[in-house]
Amino acid sequence: MSFIKDLWAFLSTRKKFWLLPIIIMMALLGALIVLTQGSAVAPFIYTLF
Repeated sequence: MSFIKDLWAFLSTRKKFWLLPIIIMMALLGALIVLTQGSAVAPFIYTLF
């Protein structure tokens, strides 16, 4: 949790709020890749791409 606090402190002090959507999308895509590794949902996810 401290990583998120440090990241938010960096973004707010440096006024780099435009990086927030990029970080969120990268985290969501990473979670999607992790969840599709060996799960029954994988064939349905692969048809989206």
